[in-house]
Amino acid sequence: MKKLFAVTAALALLGLSMATQATITIDTVTVGDPGNTADTTGYGSVAYTYNIGKYEVTAGQYCAFLNAVATTDTYELYNTNMDTAFSSWGCGIKRTGTAGNYSYSVASDWANRPVNYVSFWDSCRFANWLGNGQKSGAQDATTTERGAYTLDGYTGIDGRTIQRNAGWQWAVTSEDEWYKAAYYKGGGTNAGYWLYPTQSDSAPSNQLVNPTDPGNNATYYNNGYTIGSPYYRTEVGAHENSDSAYGTFDQGGNVWEWNEAIPYISGNYASRGMRGGSFVYNDNSLQSSDRNRYNPNYGDTYIGFRVSQVPEPSSIISLLGGLTGLIGLRRRKP
Repeated sequence: MKKLFAVTAALALLGLSMATQATITIDTVTVGDPGNTADTTGYGSVAYTYNIGKYEVTAGQYCAFLNAVATTDTYELYNTNMDTAFSSWGCGIKRTGTAGNYSYSVASDWANRPVNYVSFWDSCRFANWLGNGQKSGAQDATTTERGAYTLDGYTGIDGRTIQRNAGWQWAVTSEDEWYKAAYYKGGGTNAGYWLYPTQSDSAPSNQLVNPTDPGNNATYYNNGYTIGSPYYRTEVGAHENSDSAYGTFDQGGNVWEWNEAIPYISGNYASRGMRGGSFVYNDNSLQSSDRNRYNPNYGDTYIGFRVSQVPEPSSIISLLGGLTGLIGLRRRKP
């Protein structure tokens, strides 16, 4: 009877853990070859194995984040320009209601396109939320303000002391993490780098083509948009055979992606880095030699982000391990 009670209790706890699992999934790929050499640009060397988002964070994923933590949007994670009714460049996320009762929605034809109009701090708060188990509630230490980054309400134009904390689980990509996933050829620690994040030294076309195309395509401006109004940005992964060596998509084009670098400091201002170009920039911005920077508390038409992850043992696996041990102990008792 005691053994049955113990197993039942453990299974009940497991059921609770399953019931509170994350509401969105971030598809990732593993970037190995730890300790690889840097590119001639000085970027791309990463000493550890990590996971990185296979795709840019989408409007659908960001909408779920808003519904979880922004019924009262304390730190302005929502930008009204996300709504195409306010900006023709928006990503389709709409807000209804009043503060304390806000709700957010995004139509299915927008949900798999990259979110835009996000600041660097918005991106950090999204990463913290992932690391905190995607909890619902106020924007506080248990949801958005603590985790990979200690923000505690910061939304300013400096924040140079806000760096990735030890023990992080999800984070906005570092510049080296982003660069390696985009351009490194893989397969060893001295494999070299591509010029474009499509495994090519030749500029990609900006055309959407059928799945049998050999690849090397991206969403950027080349005497015209890849797709026009109202979307401008393609669905993530739409260029099916144009992934990087590690399997990421759209690191060239669609939207510039925030990274943790601080490329410029002046007085009480510290910019944050961006990489990858966008749907309104030409192919030069897609190259490994090109980097950009922006005000960290400002989002714009052509700015989105991608996240990195260092996985830790899952709570479910740990619980199952404990359950197995419990049963084993019970069996060994006389």
